[in-house]
Amino acid sequence: MEKQLLQQLPKMDLLLAHPILAEETLPYYARKEGARTALDNLRRGILAGAITVLPSEGAIAADALHRAELLCRPHLQRVINGTGVVLHTNLGRSPLGKTAAQAVYNAALGYSNLEYDLAAGRRGSRFSHIEGLLCQLTGTEAALAVNNNAAAVFLMLSALAAGKRVAISRGELVEIGGSFRVPEIMARSGAVLLEVGTTNKTHLSDYRRAIEEQGAEILLKVHTSNFQIVGFTEEVPLDQLVALGKEKGIPVFHDLGSGALYSDSTLGVPEGPTVEDSVRAGADVICFSGDKLLGGPQAGIAIGKKNFIEAMKRDQFARVVRIDKLTLAALEATLQHYRDPALAAQAIPTLSMLGARQEDLKVQAEALRARLAEHFSAACTFTIAPDVGEVGGGSLPSVPLPTYVVELSPLALRVEDLEEGLRTWSVPIIGRVNRGRYLLDVRTLVQEDWDELERALDHILGESQ
Repeated sequence: MEKQLLQQLPKMDLLLAHPILAEETLPYYARKEGARTALDNLRRGILAGAITVLPSEGAIAADALHRAELLCRPHLQRVINGTGVVLHTNLGRSPLGKTAAQAVYNAALGYSNLEYDLAAGRRGSRFSHIEGLLCQLTGTEAALAVNNNAAAVFLMLSALAAGKRVAISRGELVEIGGSFRVPEIMARSGAVLLEVGTTNKTHLSDYRRAIEEQGAEILLKVHTSNFQIVGFTEEVPLDQLVALGKEKGIPVFHDLGSGALYSDSTLGVPEGPTVEDSVRAGADVICFSGDKLLGGPQAGIAIGKKNFIEAMKRDQFARVVRIDKLTLAALEATLQHYRDPALAAQAIPTLSMLGARQEDLKVQAEALRARLAEHFSAACTFTIAPDVGEVGGGSLPSVPLPTYVVELSPLALRVEDLEEGLRTWSVPIIGRVNRGRYLLDVRTLVQEDWDELERALDHILGESQ
């Protein structure tokens, strides 16, 4: 029986000549590989006894075409975020707004004035595209951007603190994702670490002693954005640290991490430290991320006193971590929105999601539930329920985001199989499984996602009936 079925398998050249494959515009290598893997899969099934009847040649060709399409699909691809985690690190953190995405497209399509001064007709600086804008928005003297905040912090330390004694609270010697540890980064940069205070309590007098008794030359404050110490705790506010620095004539640097640009309530960002607060406190250099609460592309932004920022620009490491033209385009377009906070709240997806009200999310959840139930009630039950989402991205870990989820309970399919089917769909859909149900948080879904979700469920639930 096995031998007979193996002999009935179509030959490779005949399968490739089938109209389903022959008339397809995919590259020949992909169609050939798709046909080969489809035939190999059938052979394994026959030899294992799992296949006793061959599919039609058209079905085999269709399977080959599907495999060919998968081969041609980019490995880095768009996914739909139904988790409710707004700044989902594994899913790329902040999605860009349409204006920023268009700016990236325009910069990528042809040449640009990346390092060319159009007014002067000579070589320019890539920092010029965002420096003036950042200075206007923050009120600082100078600014630069590199490829992420870890790079900005390392550049700040290597350019400004190499060989110098830097005082930092023990409670701020943090580790962020990817094992980026502040003590090790300080050592690698050449800065000399002076630990002050204790893990849970650091007083202004601890910094004073570090200056007067240990010769501290720089004060560094690091925001513990991905965790909190609660209970019997105390830390020194940035403005007090700056006052001490001025008294002693030494600079104060602030690694703000994922801080928001403004505290403007229009922007909808949950309460937390802001760039505005750090500037008002008087820090000499402030570093923060571009792809977290700012809502832009991955970038590390450094702002502050001109002499310090210029020294960072001149440092050899600045070229290693310099920002590229596509990121610059997206960052400039994102920052432009902040000229009008009301516009930013709508045009920057991260801000729009963070600012969504629970009552509005309930309306959206009910609308999505009704739409799905109308089409798939025979194969799945749909309910809505209140839930709690997260800001994510190591930002505001203790701030809950009250939300609503749509719960899917398939009738003839395991919930794990539904999750896998959605995750491996042509546009992967990422949700959560909890209490035997599949959950989709509407906070992180947009209207276009609903259409794709319906197409995916039509395929997955249709096959289960």
